[in-house]
Amino acid sequence: MNILERYHAMDYAPAPEARSEADAWLGARDFSKALFIAGDWRAGIDGKSFDTSDPSTGKLLAKVSDASAADIETAVAAARKALPKWSAASGYERAKVLYAIGRAMQRHQRLFAVLESLDNGKPIRESRDIDVPLAIRHFIHHAGWAQSLASEFPGRKPAGVVGQIIPWNFPLLMLAWKIAPALATGCTVVLKPAEFTPLTAILFAEICERAGVPKGVVNIVQGGPEAGVAIVNHPGIDKIAFTGSSEVGKIIRKATAGSGKKLSLELGGKSAFIVFEDADLDSAVEGLVDGIWFNQGQVCCAGSRLLVQESVAEAFIAKVKTRMSRLRVGSPLDKNTDIGPLVDKTQLNRVRRLVEEGARQGAVCWQPDQDVPSSGYYHLPTLATGVAPANILAQEEVFGPVLATMSFRNTEEAVELANNTRYGLAASVWSENVNLALHVAPQLKAGVVWINGTNMFDAACGFGGYRESGFGREGGREGLEEYLAPSEPHGPVIKPSVAPKQAARDTSENQAIDRTAKLFIAGKQVRPDGNYSLPVLTSKGKLAGEVGLGSRKDIRDAVSAARACKAWPEATAYNRAQVLYYLAENLSGRTEEFATRIVELTGASHKAAKAEVEASIERLFYYAGMADKFEGRVHQPPARTVTLALHEPVGVIGIVAPDEAPLLGLISLLAPALAMGNTTVVVPSAAAPLVATDLYQVLEYSDVPAGAINIVTGHTAELAAVLAKHDDVDGLWVVAEAEICAKAEAESVGNLKRVWTSHGRSLDWPTAQGEAFLRRAVEVKNVWVPYGD
Repeated sequence: MNILERYHAMDYAPAPEARSEADAWLGARDFSKALFIAGDWRAGIDGKSFDTSDPSTGKLLAKVSDASAADIETAVAAARKALPKWSAASGYERAKVLYAIGRAMQRHQRLFAVLESLDNGKPIRESRDIDVPLAIRHFIHHAGWAQSLASEFPGRKPAGVVGQIIPWNFPLLMLAWKIAPALATGCTVVLKPAEFTPLTAILFAEICERAGVPKGVVNIVQGGPEAGVAIVNHPGIDKIAFTGSSEVGKIIRKATAGSGKKLSLELGGKSAFIVFEDADLDSAVEGLVDGIWFNQGQVCCAGSRLLVQESVAEAFIAKVKTRMSRLRVGSPLDKNTDIGPLVDKTQLNRVRRLVEEGARQGAVCWQPDQDVPSSGYYHLPTLATGVAPANILAQEEVFGPVLATMSFRNTEEAVELANNTRYGLAASVWSENVNLALHVAPQLKAGVVWINGTNMFDAACGFGGYRESGFGREGGREGLEEYLAPSEPHGPVIKPSVAPKQAARDTSENQAIDRTAKLFIAGKQVRPDGNYSLPVLTSKGKLAGEVGLGSRKDIRDAVSAARACKAWPEATAYNRAQVLYYLAENLSGRTEEFATRIVELTGASHKAAKAEVEASIERLFYYAGMADKFEGRVHQPPARTVTLALHEPVGVIGIVAPDEAPLLGLISLLAPALAMGNTTVVVPSAAAPLVATDLYQVLEYSDVPAGAINIVTGHTAELAAVLAKHDDVDGLWVVAEAEICAKAEAESVGNLKRVWTSHGRSLDWPTAQGEAFLRRAVEVKNVWVPYGD
């Protein structure tokens, strides 16, 4: 046999990773005392435990103590006790601790990698070369943030005690994503790892002991659903950070409604992998392998929907099949393995059921002709072709090594197919034409877009989604925001309003012809669908006028008008600024008229009413000026790529304005939403709605595009609930009594819209402006753009 023949005959031999150190660690540790609370190792109060097993063999690795609600109570108390001293520590002191954690993890990174692969089943190449190094980077990166926090985020304070719940697909990396920014900002932590994968969290707790983390600052509690529920519902926790399924995320959103807890959710996805005809097809195939078969497809941002242009679809699918046939399925500790086992038998059975249902619905499911190990929870990589957009494999998150394939004819169809999902976490765009790629990226409803790449992450770059993929960001400057408390100037508690009774019109001074105040939808004054009206009383109890009684259908029409308005979000920031300036200019011309109306309805002095109008004009000026200045950033991760953190409008924002300061409160909420390119549906003050209906006329001659501002008068509680339930509303801002705020949060779970409420308190409206309102009005999309040959 000559050399060439020997070369072609070569095959992979096993290259096993030694597990002796991991086995020694497992044998030496007492897992019956695996709860790390207040710096001590403890058994669960009720003595329960659960098994964690090797998914490649099904063999038991350890029996781990299972935290109960009583253990969570103890952990929260420890975190609460440690909070004052930790949050008061200097940024430098916190930075030293974070750096010490990172360095200690570096010294033990091989042990972390082997334990991760043993417990989770992911190939050792992934845990060794990706997960563990990136987890270490998060701690060292956030050490820098800890020291610069005071200068970069002046006037902000830690969110407080944070409850964190992480999934099993990236056990150590998710821990780092959560704990590093929390510690940097001065928060204390109660973290619950997933039951399937507790081992690296236990090793991390040992690292915390060695690195000098003060007792009670980090508490790690292994446990199941009972522990998770106790964390979510505990009144001593100020913020919940959850990564997991969208279904559980919705439960948490509802459970925390009205509690005042800050909430960030990083949930599921059904990410599009778009291949245009001019792409480097071989590179795209390698990217696809990483996009869908990395970690056996158990990745929330997995590129599980392949969209390929028709002209190259046949050739590309052939290349994909060839590449799939060469993927090695086997032991996760074999350095040659590409695909390891799924995490557990329940996950394997779920993936099988979904593939069977996808085939029943018409998909053709192909797998390479190769064997899988006789033990363990293995599933062959699967390619589904002939997939209709409504097929379960195109719509549901499989969370396994299954790729659904569709084709498209042109760019518009590609974007439409990519956005045909209730999720919005990530997407990949492949094209040698960077102009085309950067044209498509902003049109995709996804929080992260990779150009000619996939599954790129870095501690300096935010990660998170739109829609039912959750809200909030992990990593970077945006990730730090999640652990800092807002600095809004809160006012008094808002008392429940009393519906006005019918009264006679006050005609002593005003003999004007009666005017009917209608709703304002799609740039027109329209009658309410039900054709009912509400009385509006003066401060003296006389009838000042009547307004339309808006209903669910009126909100539906208003949302449709806002959704159809493309001129406003597509306008340049400079053009939006000009319209807002013009709106302020036209409002200033009617200062006396609006001041008189405010006096009539609120009983304020003329001086105070005029000051409110002038403050409203000034607020419009402020946000007009910020329209083209509150911009995104460019990040430079340690790779040959730049990440563009783009600010995009949230979309359609529902606004429930306060009774107090009826003009200034309305403008203070409306102006930042408009400045950032959102369209709006506004429910104005129920006590003084005529202030808003008077504003119609100003809007009509201020060049505001039809549908950018829609105003529906009526009962605040009823209309706020309709906005919360409406799945075409992308964001909701509510300043109202506590019950209305809580209900808005609870009923927003249908599409997991971004909700901000005042939690039943008013704001100090003369000072209620600034970056916090602008941040609420944008989504941050991170677009990764590679460079170089």
